Amino acid sequence: MMQQDHYYHGVGRRKSAVAQVRLYTQPGGIVVNGKPLEEAFPWVTWQDIVKEPLKVAEALDKYSVQAKVAGGGVMGQAGAVRHGIARALAELDPSLKTPLRKKGLLTRDSRVKESKKYGLKRARKKQQYSKR
Repeated sequence: MMQQDHYYHGVGRRKSAVAQVRLYTQPGGIVVNGKPLEEAFPWVTWQDIVKEPLKVAEALDKYSVQAKVAGGGVMGQAGAVRHGIARALAELDPSLKTPLRKKGLLTRDSRVKESKKYGLKRARKKQQYSKR
């Protein structure tokens, strides 16, 4: 798509999804895995998640974003792209760090699926106990 030299980089993670984000200073759209945002994340909720850091920075149409994201599901990928954009914005303009941090966009969401334990059906579900 764009062949520009200078960009700001941010890596975002959520669950098992990892996003590598490039933030260009020229205005343009958001491209995820070579597709426009609306194609990559068809639901408006997912699009809002991705756009949140740009809304906080009041820079929706100021920058163009290129993201490569792999792993996880759609929700995890949207969260990873959001985290990556927030980190790239903080690198671009350190004064944005405080508002982004206040909204919790720079913090890696550490919640992941708990692993299954042996002898159990799932992470915590046990076999039904019968008293009689």
